[in-house]
Amino acid sequence: MSLIFQKSGILTTVQDLGRKGFKRFGLNPNGAMDKTAVRLINILLGNDENEAVLEIHFPASALEFNESAIIALGGADFGAKIDRNQIENWRPFFVEKGQILSFSTKVRGNRAYLTIKGGFEIEKWLGSSSTNLQAQIGGFNGRSFEKCDEILFNEKAKTQNFDYFVSDNLIPKYKTSPTIKIIVGAEFEFLTGLSEEILLNEEFTIANDSNRMGFRLSGKPLYLLDNIELVSSAVDFGTIQLLPDGQMIILMADHQTTGGYPRIAHIISTNLPILAQLGANDKIKFELISLKEAEDFTLKFEKDLNFFKLGTRTLVRR
Repeated sequence: MSLIFQKSGILTTVQDLGRKGFKRFGLNPNGAMDKTAVRLINILLGNDENEAVLEIHFPASALEFNESAIIALGGADFGAKIDRNQIENWRPFFVEKGQILSFSTKVRGNRAYLTIKGGFEIEKWLGSSSTNLQAQIGGFNGRSFEKCDEILFNEKAKTQNFDYFVSDNLIPKYKTSPTIKIIVGAEFEFLTGLSEEILLNEEFTIANDSNRMGFRLSGKPLYLLDNIELVSSAVDFGTIQLLPDGQMIILMADHQTTGGYPRIAHIISTNLPILAQLGANDKIKFELISLKEAEDFTLKFEKDLNFFKLGTRTLVRR
């Protein structure tokens, strides 16, 4: 039972929720850029929410099923089709043996996710199925997929019709020009007053040289009160660093584990999926909130997600 790549796409890799517990060794965590999408579509099919998925960029792959399967898509909308029939994100679909999944149009977002009921047959490295492109290890031979590659999956499916889907309340509010919520970073207080105003009132553009390691921003430069030398310190997915030229970089899924640039802010976790679906030339603004507010957003989402898990368990078993 497998999927065969009839077309490679620009960048399709195996990802999950990331490789945890190895930052102290300098190993970047990898994992999906939009982890909320991964969790939602895996739960939708009754998988473990950390089950491996395919992270797909546009122009996207075309995949032939050599056995029947149940799939779900989430994240970006790339105009997915099974043969000639359009299918939607955020709901299960039965795919027959010999059918082809393809993507015709970039409607919204920059990273689509494909999961399959029962999961893919992927050997884990250090407890994760995620691809580390820099080290060329993990996932599918440590690389993106090419034409004629074949990835195995674990469960043959029987014909089914589905009448359930992910609620709009759980799906991230994807936009091309969002306002992203942030909390202060360790070096926020070193910004000049004018730089704080620029950070919280101006719009910034995602630069063309952005990637899975970091999103570079272009806009009015920010400045520190004094030139400071910092010891290299821990950073994370969503850390905003101020570069020497006054521009910012937001660290993403393949980020390094430490850095010496000032950490002026951090994206709150529930807004990371919105950020992850942006691409070159998209624009963002920032809104500063308190740590307590950020925690409240996370707690509400996790509470709603738990209700979704309970509901899908009943639907998947029937």
